[in-house]
Amino acid sequence: MKTASIRDLKHDTTTVLGWVTAGERVEIQRRGKPVAMLSRPAGKGKPAKRPDFAARLRSIYGGTRMAVTAAELLSIERGDR
Repeated sequence: MKTASIRDLKHDTTTVLGWVTAGERVEIQRRGKPVAMLSRPAGKGKPAKRPDFAARLRSIYGGTRMAVTAAELLSIERGDR
C-alpha cells in the first residue's frame, strides 16, 4: 500500500490517481496520521487502456514525412524567413 500526504494529493493528483488506477490502495495522511483511503471501486475490471495514437497515425499516413516541418511553416507564415 502506498501513502501520500494531502499536499501530494493537491499538487500531484495525476500520480496519486495513477496509482489507484493501477490497482494500488493509497493511504492519505495529514501530519503523518491516516485520514483517508483511496482505492478502485469494487467490481471494476482492469482500467481502460489508452489508445495508441502513434500506431493510429502510422496506419493512416504510413512512414511518410512532410518535406517541411510545422515550425518551418509557422516561420514562413509569420515572415521570419
